[in-house]
Amino acid sequence: MELQQMRYVVAVAETNSFTRAAERCLVVQSALSHQIARLERELGARLFERTSRRVRLTPAGEAFLPAARQCLDAAERAAAEVAAAVGEVRGRLAVGLIATVTAADIPGALRDIRRRYPQVRVSLRVGASDDLIEQVKDGSLDVAFLGLPTTARPRGVVVHELARDRLVAVVAPDHPLAAEPAVDLRRLSTEVFADLPAGTAGRAQSDQAFSAAGLVRDVAFEVTTADYIARLVRPGLAVALLPSAYVPQLAGVVTIDVTDAPGRVEYLVWSRFGRTPAATAFLAVLGIAAEDRPGA
Repeated sequence: MELQQMRYVVAVAETNSFTRAAERCLVVQSALSHQIARLERELGARLFERTSRRVRLTPAGEAFLPAARQCLDAAERAAAEVAAAVGEVRGRLAVGLIATVTAADIPGALRDIRRRYPQVRVSLRVGASDDLIEQVKDGSLDVAFLGLPTTARPRGVVVHELARDRLVAVVAPDHPLAAEPAVDLRRLSTEVFADLPAGTAGRAQSDQAFSAAGLVRDVAFEVTTADYIARLVRPGLAVALLPSAYVPQLAGVVTIDVTDAPGRVEYLVWSRFGRTPAATAFLAVLGIAAEDRPGA
């Protein structure tokens, strides 16, 4: 079994097409098809169901794909480690982040990485904190920027605290509260809210605060991104609670201090089982020492 065969299988699985997979891998389709057929004979099982309209993985292919990806990642990491041993940083740098991260200049850090190490290939993935933690654990992300309630701490990863912040109320310019210098959770509980989906760490920051105060609020709009929450706030459809360091990026809304506001903590996390040379370089660019202790 060869790494190139695994690359071909992964490419076909991700594109659902032998033609597009061959284009991605820069080979003729006949060569790619031949190598996959050869691998199927070696394994004694078909990896793909092929019809005139579609290509999809068989149960055997579904079982093979995760292991193939792990082998390819391991080979890439091995090559990067060898390069690092002779003073060259290269390979993949997979960064996960929440949309509201403000405690680090991520574009600036990536600019410096590209200037210093042009052979590093960067992928960015925006998601929810809990999902990002799991992706760091399984190795699909090298590092991740998170935002969690003050009552939570990432588990199973190495944790570096970046900053602490408080949430503020965000309302439309013509909202009755817009002229108020401050407001409390009890007054806000009478409003209709837009917030992140229930069960996410971003939503938990507000849910826990209202629950601790013995209050119930109406979250009529669940949205996956903070910028779209602002789009619902501007016309007066809802109010929201968002990180104070993030809201200056939003136009057309009014910010109000919350006297009993919930807090949040931004973290940077990475794997407990070692870092790639690219991830180590990224931490160095951010000015972060790599000796932080693992989460509980």
